[in-house]
Amino acid sequence: MNTPKVAEHIVNWLKEYATNAKVNGFVVGISGGIDSAVTSTLCAKTGLPTLCVELPIHQAKNQVSRANEHIKQLKNRFDNVSEAEVNLTSTFENFKTVVPSFESTAKLDLALANTRARLRMTTLYYFAGLHGLLVAGTGNKVEDFGVGFFTKYGDGGVDLSPIADLVKSEVYELATYLEVPTSIQKAQPTDGLFGDSRTDEDQIGASYDELEWAMQMKDAGKTVEDFSGRDLEVYKIYTRLNRINQHKMVPIPICKIPNNLK
Repeated sequence: MNTPKVAEHIVNWLKEYATNAKVNGFVVGISGGIDSAVTSTLCAKTGLPTLCVELPIHQAKNQVSRANEHIKQLKNRFDNVSEAEVNLTSTFENFKTVVPSFESTAKLDLALANTRARLRMTTLYYFAGLHGLLVAGTGNKVEDFGVGFFTKYGDGGVDLSPIADLVKSEVYELATYLEVPTSIQKAQPTDGLFGDSRTDEDQIGASYDELEWAMQMKDAGKTVEDFSGRDLEVYKIYTRLNRINQHKMVPIPICKIPNNLK
């Protein structure tokens, strides 16, 4: 990948889109992870106002410290960067008291994890509406179009997606070029939605390098008959998640009414 040219292309694309949309700039949720760090840096390089928002909900201290380190670095590098923090922990806890209670199950844990992501999305759009900003998505290609590892109308609820055509390894290449803090580049990817130390790999069952490989194999027309051992296991993980998460990747289905019924 021609990393400098890719970075320049994304920055120009962001600037042109914002100019044509007649908005002031961008708002990005900062998690302390690689994707939000790269996305916010690219937005900052446009020269347009870039608001970095921390949205902790029972967040691990190391995630918060990495987010703070990144925002501090960005503000030192770019005069157009500002920050805000909205601690949504009490909002999340209050939400749990006003919905029906259920016994703790995997389904409940997942529903609450997705609720965290949707509370964050709502808050980002609050700031976007106040300041005339676009919500910049932080999803990469493997997450958004490979395994669907995001929350519909949560971190998937955005105005534009600057890095969604880049696989994870390419995001890391950009991170190095953009001088994202080393602590973020070395951190294990995690969505931080469960209030514990589980990583993305723990949840998915495969690393991003493995998922990139499986994505390439599926695009090349390979099938399960072509693999064995760990390769077969990874390929099955990828194809299963790709299949069951198609509802996140395709446009909302619309029931078309025949003209003769109107």
